[in-house]
Amino acid sequence: MNVFDFDHLQVYVMAVLLISVFVLIFYNRLFVYREHQMESQDSSQNARLRLVLLSGKLHIWSYVVSARHYIRLSETGDYTDEYNPLEFSQFFDRDDYELFRTAIFDICEGRRETASFIAHSSTKVNGMASIYDISISVAERNAKGEVERLIGIEHDITEDVKKEQHVNQLLLRFHTVFNSSLSDMLYYDKDGVLRDINDTACQTFKLGPRQEVLEKKFELKDNPMFPQIDIRQANSFRTTSILDFGQLNAQDYHLEGSGLNGKLYYELSANPVYDAAGELEGVYISGRDVTDMVESFHHQQEGMAQLKKATKSIQDYVRSINYALRVSGVRLVNYYAKSYTLEVSDNVSETQLRMSQLRCIRLATPRFRRNVSSALNRMDHLINKPIQEAIETEIRDQKGRQIWLLFNMIPMLDSEGRVERYFGMCRNQTEMVETERRLAVETRKAQETELLKQSFLTNMSYEIRTPLNTVVGFAELFEGEHDEADEPVFVEEIKRNSNQLLQLINDILFLSRLDAKMIEFKKQDVDFAILFDAHCQMGWSLHESNVSVSVENPYERLIVNIDAENLGKVIENICKLASLYTKEGSIRAKYEYWRGELQINVEDTGVGIDPETLPKVFERFVRNCNEELCGTGLDLPIVQSLVQQMGGTIELQSELGKGSSVWVTIPCEAKTIEKKVMNASSSSSSLFTEQLFL
Repeated sequence: MNVFDFDHLQVYVMAVLLISVFVLIFYNRLFVYREHQMESQDSSQNARLRLVLLSGKLHIWSYVVSARHYIRLSETGDYTDEYNPLEFSQFFDRDDYELFRTAIFDICEGRRETASFIAHSSTKVNGMASIYDISISVAERNAKGEVERLIGIEHDITEDVKKEQHVNQLLLRFHTVFNSSLSDMLYYDKDGVLRDINDTACQTFKLGPRQEVLEKKFELKDNPMFPQIDIRQANSFRTTSILDFGQLNAQDYHLEGSGLNGKLYYELSANPVYDAAGELEGVYISGRDVTDMVESFHHQQEGMAQLKKATKSIQDYVRSINYALRVSGVRLVNYYAKSYTLEVSDNVSETQLRMSQLRCIRLATPRFRRNVSSALNRMDHLINKPIQEAIETEIRDQKGRQIWLLFNMIPMLDSEGRVERYFGMCRNQTEMVETERRLAVETRKAQETELLKQSFLTNMSYEIRTPLNTVVGFAELFEGEHDEADEPVFVEEIKRNSNQLLQLINDILFLSRLDAKMIEFKKQDVDFAILFDAHCQMGWSLHESNVSVSVENPYERLIVNIDAENLGKVIENICKLASLYTKEGSIRAKYEYWRGELQINVEDTGVGIDPETLPKVFERFVRNCNEELCGTGLDLPIVQSLVQQMGGTIELQSELGKGSSVWVTIPCEAKTIEKKVMNASSSSSSLFTEQLFL
């Protein structure tokens, strides 16, 4: 028998393979089952985490030290957001975030292990910022023990704070009203037993010390003031009782030895208290002895009238102060050295703005920040001296001007004579500063104008007096003994100086009208090609015979919109001065229209202008190195003023002994341009017309 029978071997192999496949399938299903179980556990844990976060109003975040980034878990716990420090700081109030950063740095540097503090959110809901109780601790360290990750837990305690504040306010009001009230306050439980009473009620009913009264457990029915109150059917009400203790049976009300006698006018109010289920817990009774009030009713009415009058006067006074503060722009300022806080208000009853020292310093412009820091430092040291500072701020008013503020602060002393705070006023000085600046500028301008005026009047008086004296002198020669042959000479000198005097006066009057902006410039369409040639000829009409004159006119027609009259005066004056100082050589005038401007140039080969006089040629009554006037002394100032008021420019270049060149540029609009062109084949002139519609 063969032990290794092949058929049996196949069966064994197949059995092993089947067992292996079964084992693989089993372990696969086991792995899938465990994976589903883990996913279910993760989902359950995430659900629990979401439930904890939502029910506990918690926020969880971590801080990665190396990346300096914050990773924040969502409120539902199903995703995370990553923030840089600047983005993360937007969630919190600026001052609270500074505490936040300090705590993180302290933990990272090992100065403490954990940190807890209260922080406010940067946004407000219904006028109130959210409040968080934040706890920070180490979540992960590296092998060297250095902090790698911090974890922070924020607990939203806004509602708790609100409730606590509300409860505290209620308790405070209750204890204040109950124990400190001038009225009698009593509390009876549902069985009508006295459970609480204030000292005022003890004094009113002459019951002795408060604690002893409570130990006696007086009942509501024993109080003659409230016999009509049924504790079981108590409703809120108010009434006034009149009791005559002389007619009451003291034994019925346990009033033996109380000392109560005579009539008592008593005003009371009762208010039942119920629990959440609507069951009666007790009743509060408040009252007061109004006997004196009744007996002195008329005196009290008079006192109330006087009190109302005084109150109205005080209110009117406060309103007047507030109105004066608002109208004048004055603000009340308080500085508290203990809290390093500056408070600003425009009324006497409400603080509108609180600023830290850093904000105060940043409010000033850079050049005044040292002044602000110095003033704050003096107040921090509680110096018993007034402090006054004028500060230029970074704030701008509606006119775009930087606002100037004047602070006047005086120390306020406590009962022991120590500086407690600083009180003062802040006044807007912008208008005053701007006025002073403008006044300084205008003063300088006025001084300069006055100097120019004095100089002009002095020169004008001298220049007018010279020809006038000549006229008077020659006129007087006619009255004395003279040769009749000299009379034509006298007449000629009188005419010449009279004409010179007339021209000078006309120039002075015209220049005065220019200075006062009384010259009206009227633009109209004119052919400047004809106008230019005519004005040039009129200007140099009296030129020397050995001086050649020429006009370079590149246009057949040039229709431009200009003030022809005043521009003609400019051209004539320039040409007249050129012919006046050119004894030999040539005078050439030319012009060109280029890109919306009329450019005029007049050149001569005359005597020129010395370098010392050249910078001052446009001033009035300027004399050259030979003490000679340039024309009448007003020609070039008139030309310059006319050109400038027409929106143009004027330039003059000159060299002594070689001549002068004047350039005038006037902005204008050209309507038609016809240039002169030469035909190369026939050497004959033809017209090339170009129409411009600008």
